[in-house]
Amino acid sequence: MAKRTGEKVGWTVGWLGGFIWMAILAVIFLMQQKWIQGFLGIFLFAIAVASIISFAPWRHPSIPYWRLMIPSYVALLGSVVWAVWSFGGIEKLGFNGMHLLWIVPLLIPFGSVGRRTWNDFHAPHDAAADGQPTDADC
Repeated sequence: MAKRTGEKVGWTVGWLGGFIWMAILAVIFLMQQKWIQGFLGIFLFAIAVASIISFAPWRHPSIPYWRLMIPSYVALLGSVVWAVWSFGGIEKLGFNGMHLLWIVPLLIPFGSVGRRTWNDFHAPHDAAADGQPTDADC
């Protein structure tokens, strides 16, 4: 079986790209001496990284992707709550119901790859490599 390095990098870097803003914002809060917001942000970022690594599909090859994505989505929801709280709450930020539509694109992976598992993406067996006759040999 191939190493599937590209898929592993895609999972890891893709999720990290979704959370890197937390680390940057936490550092900014620490530079502003907002210690609670800063350290809480770093803590939440660490939880997000742990969920990315712990629930990687190659570690759980038979579990559907939708189940493996839930911990990272929970961490993402927690990071949004942290950011809203850090900036003074919903009222201060001026949120309304229409802002909830930004959640819809986040749900696309549940429909596109949700039921698949890591094992579903195995490369097809190469009979020629085993010395077996193929259709082209007949």
